[in-house]
Amino acid sequence: MKVILLQDVKSLGKKGEIVEVSDGYARNFVLPKKLGAEANSKNMNDLKLQKANEEKIAKQQLEAAQELAKVLETKEVIVKMKSGEGGKTFGSISSKEIAEEAKKQCDLNLDKKKIQLPEAIKSLGVYEVNVKLHTKVTGKLKVKVVEE
Repeated sequence: MKVILLQDVKSLGKKGEIVEVSDGYARNFVLPKKLGAEANSKNMNDLKLQKANEEKIAKQQLEAAQELAKVLETKEVIVKMKSGEGGKTFGSISSKEIAEEAKKQCDLNLDKKKIQLPEAIKSLGVYEVNVKLHTKVTGKLKVKVVEE
């Protein structure tokens, strides 16, 4: 019997795949637990429409991420940091602080987990920080660290 998987099943495959299973396995395990549906013409058509919709949504998300990357390149976030004599700084700037300042200054909602710092920012100056917006899109944001 052919079955369309509705969820990932460890021994069978991933969600959305069409797999061949024995009739008993389908009747007694896959179908009652709602792990899959019988691969009839209606369900096959539904699967095709669902995949087309998912592709459309993924394309929209990619385009939105590319637009946001263009916007990020024009923005500069200023972060204030305490420093002592001789320009020595106290502590470092984290991705959380950068995300908060981007929200305040530029009205950008950036997830702190998406901000990739190669190393901790521990001195004054201008830095380019990578922001992972999508699996295929990485934007660059200028972060200017000034004395408080």
